Amino acid sequence: MKHVYGWLLLTPAAILLIGFTHYPTLRTIGESFFSRGSSLRPSRFIGLDNYRAMFDDPIFWKVLTNNLWFALGTIPTSIILALTMALLVNRALPGRALVRMAFFTPTILPMIAVANIWLFFYTPDIGLIDQILSLVGISGHNWLGDPATVLGAIIVMTIWKEAGFFMIFYLAALQHLPPELREASRLEGAGRWHHFRRVTFPLLMPTTLFVLINAVINSFKLVDHLFILTKGGPNNASNLLLYYIFETAFSYFDTNFAATLTVALLFLLALMALAQFYLLDKRVHYR
Repeated sequence: MKHVYGWLLLTPAAILLIGFTHYPTLRTIGESFFSRGSSLRPSRFIGLDNYRAMFDDPIFWKVLTNNLWFALGTIPTSIILALTMALLVNRALPGRALVRMAFFTPTILPMIAVANIWLFFYTPDIGLIDQILSLVGISGHNWLGDPATVLGAIIVMTIWKEAGFFMIFYLAALQHLPPELREASRLEGAGRWHHFRRVTFPLLMPTTLFVLINAVINSFKLVDHLFILTKGGPNNASNLLLYYIFETAFSYFDTNFAATLTVALLFLLALMALAQFYLLDKRVHYR
């Protein structure tokens, strides 16, 4: 009877998990093996042709390279900045509550609002950044229109948006560390840096692993900001994988090729997740 109660309790969550995770994933994989259909020519099974077309698509490789650089630029910087902010606001300093709120405020802003705020910053000549640069005699620059700077501009905006969110997890973890550890380090003559490197950071590894997984996922799901700021341009210099999938499905109406790209994205995220768990889990100290 207890088994029946257990399955009844699990059923609602299982239905949601299957309906919104497993079934869409399997349906997407299935759609990737069919051709693009229309009212005159229905979709037909073509095997691996969509995957061959994806590997021969230069835009796919450009977008994938952009996404890897985007992940490399946002993930370490966001985590380091979040940990630094958490260490700062965990100390006794004047106006600590106000500082915490200031660090966390970008997180609660809607993505569209964030994109519009940074669009004001990056607007050539009249934007805030170019106005500040003009005070020291530096001419304006089209930050979002130059292929050399557009991806970096998106990276800066993303770090500003995400660092405060990750800070909350580090702050919660820091507040649960036993204060006796710091006292023991002082008695042993250890400085702040030595205590952080040998005691605090190892104990924060479970939080770091959680934050790292979220940061990786976030680096591959950016759509809203690109839709407002660049539309993936110029010349796909800021185009990322999920936005390319969105564009393929809803602008070009090629849902089957978009499904193929989605399978590639899921495979890439699965590889990263496995690498994180198998490589980093050994370094995580659970209490």
